[in-house]
Amino acid sequence: MDEAVRASKEQERPERGPIDLPFACLVIMLTAIGLIMLFSASFVYAQRWGSPTYIVVRQGAMALAGVIIMITVSFMDYQYFRALSLPVMLTAVVFLILVPFIGTDQGTGATRWINLGEFSFQPSEIAKLGVIMTFSAMISVYREKMKTFKYGILPFALILLLLAGLLALEPHMSGTILILGTGAALMFAGGAHWGWFATAFAGGGVGMYVLISQFPYAFSRIKVWLDPFEYPQHGGWQLIQSLYALGSGGLFGVGLGKSRQKYAYLPERHNDFIFAVVGEELGYVGACLIIFLFVMLILRGYWIAMHARDRFGSLLATGVTTLLALQVFLNIAVVSTLIPTTGISLPFFSYGGTSLIIQLAQMGVVLAVSRKIPAAKSG
Repeated sequence: MDEAVRASKEQERPERGPIDLPFACLVIMLTAIGLIMLFSASFVYAQRWGSPTYIVVRQGAMALAGVIIMITVSFMDYQYFRALSLPVMLTAVVFLILVPFIGTDQGTGATRWINLGEFSFQPSEIAKLGVIMTFSAMISVYREKMKTFKYGILPFALILLLLAGLLALEPHMSGTILILGTGAALMFAGGAHWGWFATAFAGGGVGMYVLISQFPYAFSRIKVWLDPFEYPQHGGWQLIQSLYALGSGGLFGVGLGKSRQKYAYLPERHNDFIFAVVGEELGYVGACLIIFLFVMLILRGYWIAMHARDRFGSLLATGVTTLLALQVFLNIAVVSTLIPTTGISLPFFSYGGTSLIIQLAQMGVVLAVSRKIPAAKSG
């Protein structure tokens, strides 16, 4: 009898297949290209530490650790993330509460980091992962109840409002946008009624109008964005230099390592505005190729989500992929002045070791989901 039960359980247990090779290769490729571009964008700035390789060496070490973590996570049973969702979310909330008291400002004018000696991190990065894991677990439980306000909107809205309020204390507008956008995408994918999203969108539009009309700081940022050349010394400098970099790159670029704007003209050239250096050195063609790689990675992530073995895995892959897509789009949109400056980094490219490790760990979650896809669909 025991033998029969054991055999039945073995048969019910989903087999683990290989990781999704196209997704993994795209991640490794973008990480490698990101390190090359980071070195090119940062070697002038890194001289202040006595070595042109100071920044890229640190980032390279984090990239190596991140890839190891990604591979390790990919071999985990992603069902364990159900149990981890609440602890991760609570950890993020606790750190976000602590940020105004023990946080540090790393030159952005906002207190967003917690410094632990040689190691610093943004609690908002943990919050992003917490939202993906927690929302995926909750939606998997509520299922058909997602059409109701009590189960499909209220608990999720309370979590998002809590996180948005804590991020507003830093302040961290870009983190708020990413968390709200990812959370909304998961709710929509989970089956929440579209009418609530229309209501939230209308309310957000009214709130944006009030913010712009009643707060001079917000209004001034809109004016600078609309015409940065009119305010070169009052907020427009970074956007102007970004446009100069992109424009001077032309069709094929000035050549790898030959950017002129990175010589103390373009602020944040190794961080939020690294794509401007990409456009200057690799040109329109090179920039489009990198965007193409991101698009392929995002589409493959959604493919994995669509073919996941269960609802929870599908939502995990959807959340991670949506977060990546939002971050890539918003960063490039800011650099090209399509939208106002929000301070969003470019995944795999911008300097930030902790962020890179977390991004690669998230890619590991998608790979873990891909390993449970039935063999007939894994091609």
